[in-house]
Amino acid sequence: MLTQLSESLSKLKLPLRVSLAGGPSLDLGPDPRVTLEILDPLLLNDLRQPSLDKLGEAFIDQRMEVRGPIMDVVEIADHLSMGLLGDNSEPVCSRTTHDKAMDAEAIAYHYDISNDFYRLWLDPEMVYSCAYFRDPLHDSLAQAQINKLDHLCRKLRLKPGERLLDVGCGWGGLARHAARHYGVSVYGITLSKEQLELAREKNAEQGLEDSIELQLQDYRDLPGDQAFDKVVSVGMFEHVGHANLQHYFKMLYDQVKPGGLVMNHGITAKYVDGRPVSRGAGTFIGRYVFPHGELPHLSTAIASMSEEGLEVVDVESLRLHYARTLEHWSTNLEARLEEARALVSDKTLRIWRIYLAGCAYGFRKNWMNIHQILAVKPLPGGQHHLPWTRDDIYS
Repeated sequence: MLTQLSESLSKLKLPLRVSLAGGPSLDLGPDPRVTLEILDPLLLNDLRQPSLDKLGEAFIDQRMEVRGPIMDVVEIADHLSMGLLGDNSEPVCSRTTHDKAMDAEAIAYHYDISNDFYRLWLDPEMVYSCAYFRDPLHDSLAQAQINKLDHLCRKLRLKPGERLLDVGCGWGGLARHAARHYGVSVYGITLSKEQLELAREKNAEQGLEDSIELQLQDYRDLPGDQAFDKVVSVGMFEHVGHANLQHYFKMLYDQVKPGGLVMNHGITAKYVDGRPVSRGAGTFIGRYVFPHGELPHLSTAIASMSEEGLEVVDVESLRLHYARTLEHWSTNLEARLEEARALVSDKTLRIWRIYLAGCAYGFRKNWMNIHQILAVKPLPGGQHHLPWTRDDIYS
């Protein structure tokens, strides 16, 4: 069977060795960097149409084993898939009407794995979002995450005494940075019970309980009382869904005072219609990593914000920053696999190894993007008090 498969694979000239467990092997090119060991002989048929979701599923279901650096594994898997299937894209994704129960379940699936697992590979403040590398060659992950938190606060022009709403506050890193360094009071919400518990512990340890209130709350349950001077949402709107996007941005609009700023930081689709990335990669992410996640295109996000009365005043792409962030996360996890195996199941660990390395590769290849979109809720008459330049952000 391996000999028959070699006819279609050998022309690819990849640094890959394909072997049968306890049997023969086939080198697809000189000096293989990765070995793919077939544990289930039936998988050989699937390798004739090796979509990325099929390859990922075979790995997490232990139908095959891979040996070699995980970044090399992902790159070679992509070349294998592209060589046999071409660079086709997936069909337009369906639109899911997200409800509270569905979203709570999806968030728990992804975020309530184990705080100790996340602690293995995140920075000390456990910031689980794209970092900001002012010096791409020398910034550590910890420094780049501090850079990102400060970049957000400076864009929001936070001032002492202001009230900040943090939608999707995670483990509270941004809330603590804003309260400690900018003198604001923060109200943050999350749907993750484990995130909330640890975030509250960190707030108490750092003496910030009087400045920060965090709650387990759905964004749809926020009162629309214009109670906040500024609003920030980081890594949240990917979970909202296309069908709810308009309502989501209306919620942000309703929370902020006239003249206030709203920052939306989130992953965006490559394609305007929001269809997933090619050859099954998006399908794998949706099935095993972010259930019900949907990525809007930048133009869709801006249109929805504008329809709800928010004036977009600044947009910044951080795509390469996120590729570097994910490379750090993946490297950190790979260095601590034995510790990770004691915290999560084998299947979960296999999913996360592919997810982190695969997303690092995907952002590097421009399969998706990530944007910070800053908007203002104009004062009556259309005025606002924003500076006329960006100089204050960088001074």
